[in-house]
Amino acid sequence: MLPKLLVVDDDHYTRTLIEQLMRKTAHVDLADSGASARRLFAANDYNLVLMDQRLPDAHGLDLLREFRAQKPRLLAILITGYADVRDAVAAVREGLFDYLTKPFDDLEALEAVIGKALEFDAAYREIDSLRQRLSAEKDAPVLVGQSSEMERLLSQLRQVAGLDTTVLLEGESGTGKDVCARLIHHWSQRVDKPFLEVNCGGLPESLLESLLFGYDKGAFTGANQASAGYFEKADGGNLFLDEIADMSPKLQSSLLRVLQNHSFCRLGSTHIRSTDFRLICASNRDLAGEVKAGRFREDLYYRINVVALSLPPLRQRKGDVIRLALHFLDKYNTKFGKHCGPLTAAAAQALDAQAWPGNVRELQHCIERVVAMQPDGPIDETHLNLHAPQTPGGAVPLPDQAAPDRLAYQDARADFERDYLKRLLLASKGNMSEAARLSGSPRQNLYVRMKRWGLDVKP
Repeated sequence: MLPKLLVVDDDHYTRTLIEQLMRKTAHVDLADSGASARRLFAANDYNLVLMDQRLPDAHGLDLLREFRAQKPRLLAILITGYADVRDAVAAVREGLFDYLTKPFDDLEALEAVIGKALEFDAAYREIDSLRQRLSAEKDAPVLVGQSSEMERLLSQLRQVAGLDTTVLLEGESGTGKDVCARLIHHWSQRVDKPFLEVNCGGLPESLLESLLFGYDKGAFTGANQASAGYFEKADGGNLFLDEIADMSPKLQSSLLRVLQNHSFCRLGSTHIRSTDFRLICASNRDLAGEVKAGRFREDLYYRINVVALSLPPLRQRKGDVIRLALHFLDKYNTKFGKHCGPLTAAAAQALDAQAWPGNVRELQHCIERVVAMQPDGPIDETHLNLHAPQTPGGAVPLPDQAAPDRLAYQDARADFERDYLKRLLLASKGNMSEAARLSGSPRQNLYVRMKRWGLDVKP
């Protein structure tokens, strides 16, 4: 479901501009006065509110205070004129996400700010959802693959699952580290206890800290009641910290103390609590390299690098692409109540020829898209909407001369941009600063474009 935005501004141009900018990624409601904004806010659960400071019947900041009194976690952005910057700064200090000044000169920067606010809202909602989970899933997850690389990995997973020791899973994004963590839990002696997981790169530091440690009533604004954290809830079970390389230095230090002493304090409390969980970590970056670069604590690295397992990228799993494609085909046919398939030989060849920089996750999304969008029946190469594989020299083969007659200009431009960004990610090894240097484009603009095409990047 698309996030919901409320844009409150008496200027028709501003309202229309934001609506057109975000209409593909969000549902946008528009209000031209404080009265209409109140009516819409009372009837909807908005992920983000963009409010003009000066309205015909209200002051934007006062109206936002009113809204936030009803919904303390509301994400809001104040829109101001140049003369209102001081008021906007004061608003940010009060807890608003950001402020924007009119006129908007950089639409990509505007989109990036809105996108970042929506990510924060999603993080908040994820925290609420995760706290309500009572236990881990009981059914074993599925790890599809019969290549020698996967057979070796499965053997290692079974062996280490029965040992009550810390496990570090390393591999590129989309290789299935979360599935491996669940398999370890399912095959372990702690299977009847909780399995909790959290993506360290998907949450701001403060939210991640409260999620892990929990908090007492009054520990911070909005903490109306005490809440147990994952260190506490995972007692006796397994705790999976995904993308641990993205954890802040402060939380790295805090985690090290917990692992050393098997104890912790909730935020806002001095009461020491004991815990006994088995830690499973994952990273899509080389942690040894992160240590050398000074971005990851060396002592924490040695603490978690007890048993390290490396997950192979999909391009190294000979024969597994088609097995996975058939598995996902069956999964989404069942989910959507459809009968797409089988794959034609041309489709299978095209799937095998892809580099799959997004690994299993990219392949899964490809098959899901096909099943969702295509009618029942065989799936041919044309249904997959794949990009042509690169030549050994790195150049993308040109389409045949008839292609421009069948391909709209906007579609061709979109295909080129998506393919270029994928190759840029590969060349920069996922480092956005390096990607910006190679492309000569601002880092923020690249991030917005990559998120638009669903590429797995960090802000």
